Amino acid sequence: MASIIAVDMKPHSNTPSSSDKALPGFSHSRAQFEALVDSALAHAKKLGATNAAAEASEGCGLSVSVRKGDLENVERNRDKSLGITVYVGNRRGSASTSDFSEAAIERTVQAAFDIARFTAEDPMAGLPDPDLIAHEQRDLDLFHPWTINSEQAVELALRCEAAALQTDARITNSEGAAVSAQQSHFFSAHTHGFRGGYASSRHSLSVAPIAGTGDDMQRDAWYSSMRHPDELAAPEVVGRYAAERALSRLHGRKIRTVSCPVLFESPLAAGLLGGLVHALSGGALYRKSSFLMDSLGKQVLPAHIQVQEDPFVLRGKGSSPFDEEGVKTSARQLIQDGKVQGYFLSSYSARKLGMTTTGNAGGSHNLVMTSNQTRSQDDLQAMLKKLGTGLFVIELMGQGINYVTGDYSRGASGFWVEKGEIAYPVQEITIAGNMKDMLMGIQAIGADAYNYGAKTIGSVLINRMKVAGA
Repeated sequence: MASIIAVDMKPHSNTPSSSDKALPGFSHSRAQFEALVDSALAHAKKLGATNAAAEASEGCGLSVSVRKGDLENVERNRDKSLGITVYVGNRRGSASTSDFSEAAIERTVQAAFDIARFTAEDPMAGLPDPDLIAHEQRDLDLFHPWTINSEQAVELALRCEAAALQTDARITNSEGAAVSAQQSHFFSAHTHGFRGGYASSRHSLSVAPIAGTGDDMQRDAWYSSMRHPDELAAPEVVGRYAAERALSRLHGRKIRTVSCPVLFESPLAAGLLGGLVHALSGGALYRKSSFLMDSLGKQVLPAHIQVQEDPFVLRGKGSSPFDEEGVKTSARQLIQDGKVQGYFLSSYSARKLGMTTTGNAGGSHNLVMTSNQTRSQDDLQAMLKKLGTGLFVIELMGQGINYVTGDYSRGASGFWVEKGEIAYPVQEITIAGNMKDMLMGIQAIGADAYNYGAKTIGSVLINRMKVAGA
């Protein structure tokens, strides 16, 4: 049986030589965006708006996909937008346009103003307090355009898929491989003194091979995503690892219903961290739709668990010097010794809760969950030893989480583990529990840290869950 225990994802240089044709750059400069935003704000003031905020943005990129050695799709995208939010007292209206002409901008501002005039008053609506605004913007090294043309992108995708198909004769099919190179920039400002913007990039390489034939066919996938193209994993490594994952799932069995420890593979563990973020977010809290209501200062995780947030990680996927409202961001301890130290609040949700914004309008920034008990040698193999006998989950299906009660029930597949060793693959099972109990039941976090967007976490061992099988 193939193993998915370890994979070498060392960066591989994919940057073409300077003589190759570069991906077309942006159509608009920062100065042009500033002029557009200033024009929109000036017109809002002229109409009688109490306050206003505007943002101009542009994105462009290249995406290609192949399947079974043939080109399937080449797509170049380019889009732009100007959005305006107008406040008339405590009334708010928003509108947007992709037409940057002066007449179109004035019509868009007028539309936002008209919406605001006829919208019900909301005493919590409004721009962030002026003393919370970010006035300095540090460079977080987020912009690394990939000068790759469609032929080069197709070649990388073909290499990735070919590596998967050539791994083993039991890799019989493929859902294809894809390469994406994306970049964007924006400038925003509002009448409480904020002005700022930056460019960023995000590139990726992925593949989804299929193993087996007939009634025993298994699909799996893997990818690499980075801001800098030179930090992407080699296409052959991504392809082979995806194939090994698919092979390891062949001859899956059903198991009897049982209560047992469950080990979540690190990419799935990021979802558990995401559930914690949702439950501690202002929107869920002020609507009273969170299973962690009034949890500030309370124990929600074991004392060995810590969660840090750092918006200033260079090239981080969740990095930003300010949030979507222009509020300055800051590094902080979200969970200390298992106790909640703060929520994720925007200006609006903070006002609803009688609190102050945490600079999280738009989401969290580079969260890392760790355990004081984790040792450098606690790789996936060591975590399986800690699991002992139980379920190792590598795929989850469905959205079975009730964030009001914390009830958790999702389809799953993975491996049955006995005495710390993978015994056989399992499929068509459901794992169930309650998020409160699951979070408090975290026994260990592995050193096999995985970055999933704005979240980084190793594999997570939970002491007991219900596993429904045959």
